[in-house]
Amino acid sequence: MKTTIKRAAMLSALTIAAATLAGCATQVKSLPLAAAGGESRGGVPVYFGEQNHPAVKTDLGNVSYSVRIARKVAAPDEACREALAEAVGKLRAAARERGANAVIDIGTRFHSSESNSSREFTCGVSPSAAAIAVSGKLVLLEAN
Repeated sequence: MKTTIKRAAMLSALTIAAATLAGCATQVKSLPLAAAGGESRGGVPVYFGEQNHPAVKTDLGNVSYSVRIARKVAAPDEACREALAEAVGKLRAAARERGANAVIDIGTRFHSSESNSSREFTCGVSPSAAAIAVSGKLVLLEAN
C-alpha cells in the first residue's frame, strides 16, 4: 500500500513538472518589419538586410546587441516588436556615439535562427520573455 501511494505521489509530481515545462517552451517567430516601426525613426536611419540606401562614404564597423525583455501581459508578437524596438534603439545609440549617420545590413537572430531580410525579423518568445539579437554596420552615408 505504501509503495502504491509513493508511486501515485511520484506520478503526480512528474505530471505537474511536465505540464509546467510544456508551458515554458520558447517559440521562434518571424514577423513583418512593417509592424515593428519605421526605419528612420529615432534620428538615425536603419536599413534591414539588403534595403536600398545612399552610397556608403565611410564604414565605421560592425556592432551587435542582444535584448531580453520581460513579457508582462503582452501578446507574443507585441513582445517581439518591443524587444526589436529596444534592440534597434541600441544600434542607433551606438551610431550616435561613434559618429555614424546610419546603420545598414541589419540582421536579427534568436539562437541559430537568423534573418537578414528587409521584410521580416526573427525573435524568440516564451510565456515570460521575448529575446532578440541584432547586428548591423555603422556607416557614414553620402548625402542625398
